[in-house]
Amino acid sequence: SQPGFSFRKLWAFTGPGFLMSIAYLDPGNVESDLQCGAVAGFKLLWVLLWATVLGLLCQRLAIRLGVVTGKDLGEICYLYYPKVPRMLLWLMMEIAIIASDMQEVIGTAIAFSLLSAGRIPLWGGVLITIVDTLFFLFLDKYGLRKLEAFFGLLITIMALTFGYEYMVVRPGQVEVLKGIFLPYCSGCGREELLQAVGIVGAIIMPHNIFLHSSLVKTRAINRSKKEAVREANMYFLTESCLALFISFLINLFVMAVFGEAFYHQRNKDV
Repeated sequence: SQPGFSFRKLWAFTGPGFLMSIAYLDPGNVESDLQCGAVAGFKLLWVLLWATVLGLLCQRLAIRLGVVTGKDLGEICYLYYPKVPRMLLWLMMEIAIIASDMQEVIGTAIAFSLLSAGRIPLWGGVLITIVDTLFFLFLDKYGLRKLEAFFGLLITIMALTFGYEYMVVRPGQVEVLKGIFLPYCSGCGREELLQAVGIVGAIIMPHNIFLHSSLVKTRAINRSKKEAVREANMYFLTESCLALFISFLINLFVMAVFGEAFYHQRNKDV
């Protein structure tokens, strides 16, 4: 008979999904959420929901690739692509990483400047960002589980703080539910369409597939046994569902709060 579900085993497999889900909560996602809430209110919450579902499907494929083959997506591309496409793919990935890092570093520096009322200059924010990047790399030397736990703590803090804001603002629950489950956008135009595209672009990120397919390799799996592979796929998927559900709630909190506070509001009203 097949062994039943075990929370102890789930805990052993927990980590990669939450580490991956940080990409669903990065500054780009938060910016997209608040812009979308201010521009479209609750009308595009269903786009957020289905973009997250689509993201989960992509992460499921990444899980299965890493668990079944024991190789991540980068290694698979190296093994199966000819040299020229492989080099082109590598160059595109490097350019994408540089472009992504630039906006993250600059955005973080601007955030430090704003939060400190200008006391921290932009160059100081850049230096702080470099230091915290090195800190994460240093933390990884003490084991991936510690890094996973640290990011889990950050996700918990985000969930509590944004959840508190949601309870304070108290947006209309009926309208929020309509926005989530009714795929419509009455009276929407080009600006709302751009925000919808921004949501999908912020949620679905190819580098996350590379990352997740590599993270699942950190757990010891006996790939000679189909039952062990099937079990690992199931637990990794369960963890990813939980992680992305939490990330969806956080994004929902941000979008709903800004939709309630800033939708159809003018500067003097705010």
